[in-house]
Amino acid sequence: MKFSLALPCEELSVPVIRRVLGDALRGLGVSGDCVHDILVAASEACTNVVRHSATLEYEVTGRIEEGACVLSVTDHGKGLDPAVRPVEELAESGRGLDIMSSLVDDLALTATPDGVRVVLRKRLTWNEEAPLPRLESELVRSAG
Repeated sequence: MKFSLALPCEELSVPVIRRVLGDALRGLGVSGDCVHDILVAASEACTNVVRHSATLEYEVTGRIEEGACVLSVTDHGKGLDPAVRPVEELAESGRGLDIMSSLVDDLALTATPDGVRVVLRKRLTWNEEAPLPRLESELVRSAG
């Protein structure tokens, strides 16, 4: 499964991504606690873009691979430049990164003059009746 959304850089876009992502993960049978962690981390990443990026839109891509959800939140703003933003502001805004890091297994932040990309990776836990793990095991058995 893979999706990609281009969203306007405004606060109303954050609940949209939460809804789309949450519905997709719940529909696949991902456990409630795991969905919650992913949604909070995604909300933090998107909120950072909305608050700190000087861009008109940003992109969120997501995919399920090897039992994990991988989300990428990318803006095409000015990037992170500590020389432009005061240290106090960076310390204040840095809490979102700590929150994201505590909720996912891997977090990567790439800043360039062309923008910022945050990649979040979280191993998935499944409900017992989840269709995706059952489908994957059926495919493995039929291929074997």
